[in-house]
Amino acid sequence: MCYGKNDLRNLKHTKPLEQTRVALVHEWPVMYGGSEQVVATILDIFPEVDLYALVCDPEELRGTPLENASFQTSFIQSLPKSRKKYRWYLPLMPLAVEQLDLRPYDIVISSSHAVAKGVLTRANQLHVSYTHTPVRYAWDLYLDYLASSGLERGIKSYMARITLHYLRLWDSVAANRVDAYLANSFYVKRRIEKLYRRPAQVIYPPVDVERYRSDLPREDFFLAVSRFVPYKRMDLIVEAFTRMGKPLVVIGGGPEFEKVQSLAGRNVKLLGHQPDDVVTDYLQRACAFVFAAEEDFGIVAVEAQAAGCPIIAYGRGGALETVQGWPDPGATGVFFDAQTPESVEKAVDLFEAHADEFSSEACRSNAERFSRERFMMEFRSTVEDLWERFQHGEELE
Repeated sequence: MCYGKNDLRNLKHTKPLEQTRVALVHEWPVMYGGSEQVVATILDIFPEVDLYALVCDPEELRGTPLENASFQTSFIQSLPKSRKKYRWYLPLMPLAVEQLDLRPYDIVISSSHAVAKGVLTRANQLHVSYTHTPVRYAWDLYLDYLASSGLERGIKSYMARITLHYLRLWDSVAANRVDAYLANSFYVKRRIEKLYRRPAQVIYPPVDVERYRSDLPREDFFLAVSRFVPYKRMDLIVEAFTRMGKPLVVIGGGPEFEKVQSLAGRNVKLLGHQPDDVVTDYLQRACAFVFAAEEDFGIVAVEAQAAGCPIIAYGRGGALETVQGWPDPGATGVFFDAQTPESVEKAVDLFEAHADEFSSEACRSNAERFSRERFMMEFRSTVEDLWERFQHGEELE
């Protein structure tokens, strides 16, 4: 007997989303950052989800919403110093993610900024990838990564180039294992389409705007909060403010801390890593938040606006979607167009010349577009729709 497409749909037994088994795969929850906020919120949407990771550091998750989360990890977890030096094992990560046994699940959600989307699934399993970014250091930031790591010449450079070449090949293949892509911004959506030739639906990540007050008086200092890694360009911010002599508070830590510290003048206060309540306090009091990275989305810039704080940002990437630039009505910040100290200085001068035009109310209103409740509603309804269409054999793209 021959069946047509509609007949095959009618033969299928459908299962409601509430009855499915769901797995969530994240690369390395070794600190609590923006992508971990997404994971924590997905856990609230699907409380029974089983969690997988390549490597996990429970100590670094203490005091966060993932404190009691239990991740099943890959063989990398048992390798020397894997919790702190997990990037040493980048060449092994494609293999490691393919060893995760996800056979019992109906739906697999990957929270991916590197290799999580490369998990192996079967034809009867729906794989939805929430993509924070394609692998930055293998694609967009390849040459920047080599330069900032001192890998432009020599045998180590040769080995790094070979490793990243094969990572790109594997990444291109692994991209086809995903049934549906969700991107955290239109900027990332365009990169997914360019690198993987796949469409993506945009669902902005969740921001806990309700934890911030936006009605406190602003004080006479600028603020920057970030990890100290090369692409965040904390060195650029500190150098610019040292030249201007304007008060700057910097919060965060990372491998470039000493380099940035060497650039800081007496007007720059480096506080290192600080707990959330301290960060919140500074966001609620700073006159402006300075943001120099080309981010995929940039949750901290939205958090600053939730606290009523205007933004001075590099005008590329996700900032163009999260900040309303001056002189547009309801502006919440100003942009600079080049990653140079001179460009930052001009933007600071522009901000100060129009400081009265940036209201805490406008900043807060703009931030509320990215609320946690909005993400939970959009994410659940999207997964539910994809699961229903998947069961009926419909195209998901």
